[in-house]
Amino acid sequence: MTTRSGRTTEKSLAAPSRRQLLRLAGAGLGIALAGALTACGPEEVDANGGMEGPKPGKSGGGSTATPAAGGAPRVLWQQEASVGTLGNQEVLAVVGDVVLVTGDPLVGRDIATGKQLWSRKGVATPGARLIMGGGTLYLASGEYDGDVVGLDPATGKETWRSRLGGRYDQPRPVGADEDRVYVIAGVMEKDFTSPTNVIAAIDVRTGKAVWSERRDTGTEEYGITSAVLGDRLVYTDHRKNLTVRDTATGRQLWTKKISRSNFDRIAVHEGLVYVSDSRNLRAYSLEDGGERWSLKTDEFSMFLGPSVIDGILYVADSTHALWAVDAATGKQRWRNTGLLDVSVPVQFVKVGDTLYGATQFDKNGGVQAYDAGTGKLRWTFNDGQREEDQWYVAAAGERLAALHGDRLQALPAV
Repeated sequence: MTTRSGRTTEKSLAAPSRRQLLRLAGAGLGIALAGALTACGPEEVDANGGMEGPKPGKSGGGSTATPAAGGAPRVLWQQEASVGTLGNQEVLAVVGDVVLVTGDPLVGRDIATGKQLWSRKGVATPGARLIMGGGTLYLASGEYDGDVVGLDPATGKETWRSRLGGRYDQPRPVGADEDRVYVIAGVMEKDFTSPTNVIAAIDVRTGKAVWSERRDTGTEEYGITSAVLGDRLVYTDHRKNLTVRDTATGRQLWTKKISRSNFDRIAVHEGLVYVSDSRNLRAYSLEDGGERWSLKTDEFSMFLGPSVIDGILYVADSTHALWAVDAATGKQRWRNTGLLDVSVPVQFVKVGDTLYGATQFDKNGGVQAYDAGTGKLRWTFNDGQREEDQWYVAAAGERLAALHGDRLQALPAV
């Protein structure tokens, strides 16, 4: 599992729109707005600056080859998506040849053609995260009966259901592995209220909770950013805590305060957890919480959420710089500070020697392609919709799945 130079512009500090605030209110997310220009290449563009492609429901066909530097790819296919994110980051996933987008209905599509393979209405609750473990997709039950269900991503059929007996109020998965599903849930009292909540592990063989740890009074059930690595469960919350637990017993190994809530994402890799902590990017040991290294960005800047791919940590900052850092040592590989007029990415995938990034809330953002060795921006794809919705990207062999608003598109990745 796994995923900005000291100058500050007026656009960087602009207040978010009412639409953005409404979206963020659902998940308690923070926001770092990015700025402005989309790179267009020699191919034909439409009036909005996006590349011409098939209309919704159509397939673009053609080559899956990416364009030369400065160009932008044509859409291979495009479909409408019923998205229900509430701002979470795990809204788009590719499992094998199936691309999934959280929403109601929950739909699985063929990544090669965009053809709908299956559709299930009422199985994904609002804001559901696509939590995968052992080849199964885990979701809170859409029946609001206190269960967690497991679906086969290839068919959408229910293959597993927990047996919690009404002990918890709407448990929500925050992580999974081959043996267990980890959930945050309210504790159901006799008066049917749930003033406190727990973090618990459900055994996938029995469907029953094997451990349950009550969280501190006042801790919220939402705004959890989490990851599982081996026998460690890592998460942050809106009270600015970074916490690590043993997945076998639920025992809290350590917890520490960070200077701000981590609204974006955390990354884990080879015994370390990486956290963007305001101006600092920090790596902590999963075993003891000791700080292994830290990196500081420029004054009046802050790091966004990090991602680790093939041992390299990629992260942008709020002054529009993009960093590549050795995940083990914190040594800088490269830093692109020439993106002042470009929306910087907040989510990353890598295919071959190309790093792909998806930008946050910016009508001129999109999916970007960078040279993974140097950090040079090759091209930006924008669908021309001028919608201030976050972009999401997932890698699928020779294709990328890209989500923007209610549009799911496939782009070439080789």
